[in-house]
Amino acid sequence: MNSIFAIRPYKTLGFWVFDDEARGLKEEPFVGGADTLIDLVTSENPDAREGFAMLFSDQAFPGATIHMEWRRPELSGNTYWCEQFQMEGWLCPALLTYFRDPPTQIYVKVQPLA
Repeated sequence: MNSIFAIRPYKTLGFWVFDDEARGLKEEPFVGGADTLIDLVTSENPDAREGFAMLFSDQAFPGATIHMEWRRPELSGNTYWCEQFQMEGWLCPALLTYFRDPPTQIYVKVQPLA
């Protein structure tokens, strides 16, 4: 099983979404603050709307720039706190297609596509 996952978020209809064919996800949206966190971390990449690379793991890894801590279950998903931006972001049940249980920590790296 992978310990670092990669997705390619992009904007459509004004929403950040991603696809992961292997997990049956198509235009899965980021909402509930997760979308705002993406706006913040991609603010210096004018081409991010067309897509960027997002690596994430429940374990720290070299180059990870964002750290989020689990706060609570909420509705059908989970809410995480991002100290760096002093805000929460909600992650939908699609998170559990990558992890058996909601991780207590999530580490993220974003970078432009090559």
